[in-house]
Amino acid sequence: MLRTVARIVLGSLMAAVGIAHLTVLREEFQAQVPDWFPVDDDRVVLGSGVAEVALGSAFVLLPRHKRLVGGLLAAFYVAIFPGNLAQWIEQTDAFGLTSDRARFLRLFFQPVLIAWALWAGRTLQRPEDDES
Repeated sequence: MLRTVARIVLGSLMAAVGIAHLTVLREEFQAQVPDWFPVDDDRVVLGSGVAEVALGSAFVLLPRHKRLVGGLLAAFYVAIFPGNLAQWIEQTDAFGLTSDRARFLRLFFQPVLIAWALWAGRTLQRPEDDES
């Protein structure tokens, strides 16, 4: 039951963040695209927003595929980590993170999100051990 709630909460948050990428927080997310990344900032934000809506929605609405989606979500968090790292290294203010310390501390939340996705999706558990 707790994993189901965790899956639904994380999926819902991801879908909401994805919608924010596409709408009201678009500029804030553009600030996180590393200067060295060879794709237009807005395209990166739009693409990642679509991915977040899709992954978040799938995590909530497709419980039969929770292992796959949990793994994809964890991989997504790994893939976007350079943006968080760049925000710290390049000293980019966004999302209220206006100090080196705040930007640095944020880096430690990415492993939490990865673990949350893997745990809620039972991604690392053998299917025969699944109680749901």
